[in-house]
Amino acid sequence: MADVVESRKACTVNPLKMSQPLGASFAFMGLDACMPVMHGSQGCTSFALVLLVRHFKEAIPLQTTAMNEVTTILGGYENIEAALLNIRKRAAPKIIAICSTGLTETKGDDVEGYLVTVRKRKPELDDTEIIYVSTPDYVGAFEDGYRRAVAGIVKSLVRPLPVAALQVTLLPGSHLSPGDIDELRDIVEAFGLSAIVLPDISGSLDGHIAPDWRGTTLGGTTLDQIRAAGASAFTLGVGEQTRDAAEALQQIAGTPFEIFERLTGLEVNDRLLLRLSQIAGCPVPAKFRRQRSQLLDAMLDGHFYTGGIKVAIGAEPDLLLAVGGLLHEMGAELRCCVSTTRSAAHALLPAAQVVLGDLEDLERGAVDCDLLITHSHGRQAAERLDKPLLRVGFPVFDRIGNSHRRHVGYRGTMNLIFEVSNLMMARIAHHHPGDWPLTPEARRAAAATPADAGPPDGTGRLVAEASA
Repeated sequence: MADVVESRKACTVNPLKMSQPLGASFAFMGLDACMPVMHGSQGCTSFALVLLVRHFKEAIPLQTTAMNEVTTILGGYENIEAALLNIRKRAAPKIIAICSTGLTETKGDDVEGYLVTVRKRKPELDDTEIIYVSTPDYVGAFEDGYRRAVAGIVKSLVRPLPVAALQVTLLPGSHLSPGDIDELRDIVEAFGLSAIVLPDISGSLDGHIAPDWRGTTLGGTTLDQIRAAGASAFTLGVGEQTRDAAEALQQIAGTPFEIFERLTGLEVNDRLLLRLSQIAGCPVPAKFRRQRSQLLDAMLDGHFYTGGIKVAIGAEPDLLLAVGGLLHEMGAELRCCVSTTRSAAHALLPAAQVVLGDLEDLERGAVDCDLLITHSHGRQAAERLDKPLLRVGFPVFDRIGNSHRRHVGYRGTMNLIFEVSNLMMARIAHHHPGDWPLTPEARRAAAATPADAGPPDGTGRLVAEASA
């Protein structure tokens, strides 16, 4: 169990965390025909929009109530009413999802009261579902906003229905990519089950060319599917951040649930397949036995390059646990762990300490590490330290293909092992080109050599340095 400590610096240097409103907007992006709205100033929405566009390389529908100095003081009712009417007229979304910002939370706008008044005054909005979640950006982080948004969607739209025995609800965490969600859906459907994914960014942010442009999200969980979640026989949550939504589903529809702390690794995926086998009442399909065997081989091949390395990771809690947990199983030491917010996931992390801090804290703790893992804002730190950087999380704007990366399931776990191992191989080959490739015999000989001893040859020196 990791001790959680907060950085006591006077200011944040090179921020690691993103805000709650951005996390909530990200969740709303997974709903079909939805228009996310930030209740705040235009600058708040513009900043979030830039990050989403740069990460996904896609057009992002995101609106604002455009609060200014006067409307902030007097109250934002008129801005909310105008925004709702304009959005309905121009884009005709089925869902308008509103999240607050620090500006309107500090003022104390009663948004829920505003919406009741708008409903009474403007009956033309009766055909549009409106969701509101409170997400002040001066507390919490991206994962907190996502958690609140998904729970808010469930509480607003799900109602109890007769149970469909072969239907499950899948609640993906914010750390999962569209490719991850596709992988999990394929796994669930291989057991003869149907999955309602909530929210489903694999339908809206998977990098496809849409046949039309509606001004809203193009794909994702439909309104009918959200409502049908009340009929699911079981709920599967991925990440501690999905617990609130799973508990809300249980309270509303009596749906039992299980939260998987991560689905990157061997044992956790064994548990997932066992649970799906129990729900479906059928054995695990043979193809997953084959994939499991391939993962075991990948772990065997990769541990030569991950065993003994020291890693520094900066990420949201559930992503930190997913990546850090796997690397620990692969023999790596989690020397420096920096996260954004408090979470029950930290108690499961195999590290001595988790710092709630920024990328400066990560850089200072990574001086003697072999690998840095964080999002794209950590690239300058990696350059200064001359360390390889594995880009994970949000945002990753200096690489393409983020929508299609897969790090869950047996196959996704293999992909992550290969990414890390190849980074370490490239670093060794770059710094010691004459000593590459290495033989297993040389590695074993170097492992038995003290780090400060003069190795018998260049190959032994290389392995000693790589293992230190």
